Amino acid sequence: MRVSLVLLAAVFASTARAQQPAPPAADSDYATSDVMIPMRDGVRLHTVIVTPKNATAPLPILMERTPYGTEGFAASVPRRAKRLGLDGYIHVEQDIRGRFGSEGAFDMNRPPHSGHAGTDESSDTYDTIDWLVKNVPNNNGRVGIFGISYPGWLTAVGGIGAHPALKAISPQAPMGDAWMGDDFFHQGAFRASYGLEYSWMMEASSDLSVTPSPARYDTYEWYLSFPTLGALAQAVGADKWPTWRRFAEHPAYDSVWQAHALPRYFTHTAVPTLTVGGWWDQEDEFGPLASYAALEGTDSADLSHLVMGPWYHGQWFADSGVALGNFRFGRATGFDFRELQSRWFAYWLKGEGDGKFAEATVYDAGANEWRSFDRWPPKEAEHRRLYFRAGGVLSFDPPSTEAGVDSFVSNPAHPVPYRPRPVERTYSPTSRWRRWETEDQRFVDGRPDVLTWQTAPLAADVTLAGNVVAHLYAATTGSDADWAVKLIDVYPDTVPDRPTMGGYELMVTGDIMRGRYRKSWEHPTPIPPNAVESYTVDLHQQAYTFRKGHRIMVQVQSTWFPLYDRNPQTFVPNVFKARAADYRARTHRVYRTVQTPSHVEIDVVK
Repeated sequence: MRVSLVLLAAVFASTARAQQPAPPAADSDYATSDVMIPMRDGVRLHTVIVTPKNATAPLPILMERTPYGTEGFAASVPRRAKRLGLDGYIHVEQDIRGRFGSEGAFDMNRPPHSGHAGTDESSDTYDTIDWLVKNVPNNNGRVGIFGISYPGWLTAVGGIGAHPALKAISPQAPMGDAWMGDDFFHQGAFRASYGLEYSWMMEASSDLSVTPSPARYDTYEWYLSFPTLGALAQAVGADKWPTWRRFAEHPAYDSVWQAHALPRYFTHTAVPTLTVGGWWDQEDEFGPLASYAALEGTDSADLSHLVMGPWYHGQWFADSGVALGNFRFGRATGFDFRELQSRWFAYWLKGEGDGKFAEATVYDAGANEWRSFDRWPPKEAEHRRLYFRAGGVLSFDPPSTEAGVDSFVSNPAHPVPYRPRPVERTYSPTSRWRRWETEDQRFVDGRPDVLTWQTAPLAADVTLAGNVVAHLYAATTGSDADWAVKLIDVYPDTVPDRPTMGGYELMVTGDIMRGRYRKSWEHPTPIPPNAVESYTVDLHQQAYTFRKGHRIMVQVQSTWFPLYDRNPQTFVPNVFKARAADYRARTHRVYRTVQTPSHVEIDVVK
C-alpha cells in the first residue's frame, strides 16, 4: 500500500504536532515524517518515522530510542536496512526526554520507577509504542526494539512492564551495573578518563555540541598533571555535571547505584529477548552477561537468548568482524550475527522461520569458531585453578611445601598505563580506545610494578567457557590498594602463518577491584597495614581456547591509568575528596603459600 506524506502528516497531527516540516524522504522507496509524541505527563518526544511506500501488507515497527540525536537517521534507513537484513519494517528512532528535539529533563540512565508522575524510560517506551500502533498507518500491531550501548540499555528498560504490542527486543551492549562492572566503576575502582570524558560529552550540553578537550594529546600526562580527582573536576567544571556529582557523592555501592543496577528489575521475562555483547567490549562487557543471567532466573518460557562475539563495543553492528586490532578471526563474525538478528526479528515480528535459536551462541576466538550451548555458563564446565608459584611459574598444581611471596612498589606518581602511550582522548578520531583490550601486553614487560606468572607451553588445548575469578592473598604497607588482574594468552615466539603474532601477549580477560571493598561493596573499610587479606577479583566470563604450544599468563598490578583513577593507597572516606598528601607509594605483596594460595579459577570444557 502506497502511503503518502500528506496522509502520514494528517494522521500524526491528530495527536502530535510536527516539530518541523517533514524532511525529504530517505529515498524514493520510503516516506519520512517527524512527530512529537505525547507522554502521560504531557512531555513530548521527538520521533522520526520512516515507512516503506510500496508495502503489500501491514508491516511491523522496529524502533530505537537514543540520547545521541536522530539527525541522519532517515537518510540512513535504506542502506542500513539492507546491511542489517531488516528490510520490510517501519523504522522509528526517538530522542529520549531532555535530549535534542525532545522536551523534558534528561537524567542519565534514569532508574525505573524513579520519575515524577510515574514516568521513566519504561513508561516513555510504553507510551510511544501505544501511540505508534494506534497512529502509524499500515502497521501490523507488532513492535520490536533494539539498540547498542545507551540505546541497548533503553531497549532492556523498555522490556520492563512492556506494552502488549512489544513482541521482541534485542538489548545490545546494555549497561547492566555502572558501579560493579560497566561504564563508570569496576568493583569500586573509578573509570576516570572514560567517566570524565563521557559525562563531559553528555552533560556539558543537551545536543553533543561540546567536545571533551583534554589539553594534551597524551591524556596520560594530562590526567597525571592533576594531583587529585577534586582538582581535575574543578579544572574542567565537572562538579557542575549531575553525573559527575553522582560519582563524587556516592563512591560506594550505596542505594543510588543499586537503584541504577538494571538486572534487579528483571523479575519476569515476558518479551522474547536476544541479549548481545562482545568479549572485548571496552565499555559494557559486564552488562549483557549480568542482564542475561538475571533474565534466565525468570525465563520459564525459554524467551531469553544470548550472543557473545569477539567484538569491541558495538562492532557487530556495521563492521565485518573479521578482526579486532591485531587479532584476526577465522570468519566475518559481524555478518554471522546480523544474519541471526535478521532471523530473530523476522520470526517474532513477521512470523517467518522456524523460531529455533540456540540458548547461548558464543564465539571462541582462540579456536576461531562459534559454539552453541543449552545453558550459559555451560553446566558441564569444570572448575580448575591456576596457582601462582615461585619463579614466576603458573601451574594447575597447588603449592605444597614452598612458602613464598612476590612484591612490588606501587607509586601513584608513576602509574602503569592501561594501554601503550600516547593515550589519546577516548573519542578522538585517532583513538585506539576500541581495541585497547586486545593490544599486545608486552608493553609493560620489565616494569617492576607488574607481577607476572606463566605456564610452560601447553601440551594440549585448554578451553575456557564460563567464569574467571581471581583469588588473591595479599598485603600492603598502606591502608588501601587496587588489584588489577589480567589473564593472558602468550603466543609462541614463531607463528608461521601470522608472523606479527609471534610472542604476542593477548589479554583474554581482565579487571580491577578496590581493596577497601573486600568485605562489603556498600561499607568500605581500611586495610590493616601489612595484614594478609583475601581479595576476590571477578574477571567475568569468556569463551576462549588456549592452543597447544601457547602459554597461559597472569599479571597483577595496582594501577591502570588513566582509565582508572589512582588509589591514594591511604584510606580516606571518599577518594574524590582525597588530598594530594594522601597519595603515597606503598609496597604490595602477593602470597603463594599452602595456607595462602593465590590463584585464578577458570571454567573449562572439553
